[in-house]
Amino acid sequence: MAFESAASAVISEEERAKEIAQLKAGKTAQMANLIDETETFLAEEYVLPGGEAAEEEAGVEILSEQADEFTCASCFMVRHRTQLVREDNGQKFCSECEG
Repeated sequence: MAFESAASAVISEEERAKEIAQLKAGKTAQMANLIDETETFLAEEYVLPGGEAAEEEAGVEILSEQADEFTCASCFMVRHRTQLVREDNGQKFCSECEG
C-alpha cells in the first residue's frame, strides 16, 4: 500500500501566507452574510425589565369617591365604610391604620 505523506507537499511561506489571507477573506465574507435581519428587529422591539414601555396608553377609568366609601387620613387609601374605625375632627381612619 502506498501512503501519501503530508510532508511531501511542501508549501513555501509565501504560498502559505496567501492561502491564509484567502481563508480569512472568505471567512469574513461568509460571516457578513450571516446577519439575520429578523434578529435585529426583535432586539429593537425587546424591552428590558425596568426599561421604557412601548408607546401604549393605559385604559384606566378613575371614579370619584362613592357614597359608601371614605378616604383614610393616615394611609390616604379609599376604603369601604365598613372599615371605618375612628373619626376625629372630620378626619376618618381605617381599621388597618388604627389596628
